[in-house]
Amino acid sequence: MLSVSGLNVFYGDSHVIRDVGFDLAAGESIAIMGRNGMGKTTLLKSLIGLLPARSGKVVLDGRELGAARSYERVAQGMGFVPQGRMIFPYLTVEENVLTGMENVADKTVPGWIYETFPVLHDMRARKGGNLSGGQQQQLAIARALVSNPKVLVLDEPTEGIQPSIIKDIARTLTRLKQERGFALLVSEQVLSFAMEVADRFLIIEKGEFAYAAPRDQLDTAKIHAFLTI
Repeated sequence: MLSVSGLNVFYGDSHVIRDVGFDLAAGESIAIMGRNGMGKTTLLKSLIGLLPARSGKVVLDGRELGAARSYERVAQGMGFVPQGRMIFPYLTVEENVLTGMENVADKTVPGWIYETFPVLHDMRARKGGNLSGGQQQQLAIARALVSNPKVLVLDEPTEGIQPSIIKDIARTLTRLKQERGFALLVSEQVLSFAMEVADRFLIIEKGEFAYAAPRDQLDTAKIHAFLTI
């Protein structure tokens, strides 16, 4: 569903992502893990088109994205939940969700969104900035999902969220992935969350993948070592 090869991304003269490549199958979940500053967010921003790649290919469902802008990548089937959620604080919850429906003919929030996230239904007329961190994360996920993505990309979704809400979000994502049929790519530092949602793990270290394993072969001690060095 998503194929990345030879990806190189720079900040000015700084070479941040170094010849990265991986494949994400339809319906599969991959967690990209690593400490702060190792390149997780840069990689995901490049995939969604917020940062230009110096070289490499990103192919979504057989179509190379090339120089496609972020909104064009969303139209092709990529949904994105950015780090820090980045909801619109002065728009209502419902207006926030509707901003994700630019490429959808029916501009009505689907019923399954409110069934999945009942708190958003209860607060649909409330300003987004008045929601808690966990509620804002649910809103950001809902906003990405209404575009009916083939691949949902989440950047540090557990940041600033209490543990009980993290577990709820993990269960919800796993169920939605099965029901809605999308693949999932998530960057994360919380191993317990990643273990809940991911089929496969990629550890990024200084812009390169240093370790890879499916969940049933995961060396958790090695993961912890990469996260704490």
